[in-house]
Amino acid sequence: MKTKAFIIAKWEFIEKVKSKAFIISLVVMPVVIFGIAFIPTLFAMKEDDEPVAIGVIDRTKRLIDPLDLRLRKLYTLKDGQANYLLRNLDGQKPIDELKGEANDLVAKGKIEGYFYFPASALDSGRVEFRSKNVANVKIQERFSRAIEKVVVENRLNAHGLDTALIHKLTANIEMKSVKLSEEGAEKDEGFGETFALAYIGILMITFMVITSGQLLVRSMLEEKSNRVIEVLLSSCSARDLMTGKIIGLSGLGILQMLVYALIGIAAALKMNINIIEPGYFMLILLYAILGYLFYSAVLVAAGSPVTTEQEAQQITSYISLLLVAPMGMMIVVMQNPHSLWIRIMSYIPPFTPSLMVMRMAIQAPSTTEIISTVVLLIVSTIGMMWIAGKIFRTAILSYGKKPTMAELLKWVKEQ
Repeated sequence: MKTKAFIIAKWEFIEKVKSKAFIISLVVMPVVIFGIAFIPTLFAMKEDDEPVAIGVIDRTKRLIDPLDLRLRKLYTLKDGQANYLLRNLDGQKPIDELKGEANDLVAKGKIEGYFYFPASALDSGRVEFRSKNVANVKIQERFSRAIEKVVVENRLNAHGLDTALIHKLTANIEMKSVKLSEEGAEKDEGFGETFALAYIGILMITFMVITSGQLLVRSMLEEKSNRVIEVLLSSCSARDLMTGKIIGLSGLGILQMLVYALIGIAAALKMNINIIEPGYFMLILLYAILGYLFYSAVLVAAGSPVTTEQEAQQITSYISLLLVAPMGMMIVVMQNPHSLWIRIMSYIPPFTPSLMVMRMAIQAPSTTEIISTVVLLIVSTIGMMWIAGKIFRTAILSYGKKPTMAELLKWVKEQ
């Protein structure tokens, strides 16, 4: 490594790592990730503190009592009270009038909502739920399951069948997932753990690119705007400057990722959650580092010609989209990680880091595929850095009008 490039890398790393923004991000980012990933789920899973009143208009005359009994058995509060209190809103009035009265009760907040069971509900299986908040999935899901059981029991009884025996014979099957390694070793792991590993692996790369990548582009923009870049280039070559910035800020991103990884491992061990094997973790880390270096070179090539903060943000946003695009295919990849088109996409450098990290967490590819994609990323990164160096050398001193694509290609072809 050239001495000047090393000096620049060391300066970039030390200056940024001491900054308040970086230190705060080390604390804030895990909190934000935890908040986005877990807090909404915790609130959604939170049990009610007091009973919820639900109205029922039962025109069948046969559902409300067994439904109330089932709900009282299934859902209770911490103090032992029933979670749901059913209010019978049925009567001798026309159905439109009953619905109008029920609507008033909902509007006044006396009941959370109400279910309407038409006389044909036992045959058609169609019911209605009316509420100011029809997005309350918890109520609808719980009542849907309970209503289904009650309706099925009524149908069975109507045909003179033994409901207890049928429920025993049709009891749900509990499936346990056991993941097998290439050597045949067993490990308890379900969809949640696999999805989390793949998701977290991609997030690690994405946050590295978004945070440190933005620092890289903004650093170039700031020095270019203040004309500091001209002073720097009087003491070193453009290639030394670019290499130093990439290495220095890459070190910053890698440090950030390692801190987050250690926090994640500590949390997983604390909660007794299965974590990925050390060998797979090191491979994921390798793909993350190579992916970051590749995208750093892309950011340098795309960010060198920019002249405003807005352009810099747009550049980093567009490039980050390439990185997170495979996340839209995560479920498909999890179902068939070795399909031909997924393997082909794994050899397209912008998608290689994300897809290989995803596949490593789900089912490790063959050794040949791992080695070939790693080599591909290394070669692609070196080639991208060469292209970035060509563009950086000319673009970093250009002001005013942004260069066209033809001009960028011309700069790359120049010796």
